[in-house]
Amino acid sequence: MNATRCIIPVIKSTKDYQVYRISPNDSNRLAIIFDSTSANTSLTCCIEIFDVGGQTLPHRHQWAVEMFFILKGEAIAMCDGKTTTIKAGDSLLVPPTGTHFIKNTGSTRLYTLTVMVPNENFSELIRSGIPTELDAEDMAVLGRLNALMPC
Repeated sequence: MNATRCIIPVIKSTKDYQVYRISPNDSNRLAIIFDSTSANTSLTCCIEIFDVGGQTLPHRHQWAVEMFFILKGEAIAMCDGKTTTIKAGDSLLVPPTGTHFIKNTGSTRLYTLTVMVPNENFSELIRSGIPTELDAEDMAVLGRLNALMPC
């Protein structure tokens, strides 16, 4: 063990997240938690927020694996023609080249923790979009407002 080298972890909270809508008509926003710009690594980790009825367009990634962990809400997910329902607590792993999309089918916003490895220019695409912010509804889901409340 090299005692002279200490790696300081990068710690962020919701106030640090940079939020974007990739294009003006998109029905989802992405709040970047970590990416190659902020963490010197080839991954993108973000919170993806889908409006009611919102969805991504079918797309694929050449090399990247993409994982979605559903934080709140329910949706349908399609990958290579196979469709399944997903809800809070479920995880979805999309292999490289899998053509996929997610559509919010619930009555509230859908929140996913989305991780892509390697980055494959995903964070650059997000950052090229329209800056926006997390609102009060987002903060109620993602914030620590009630984290220390007694049960």
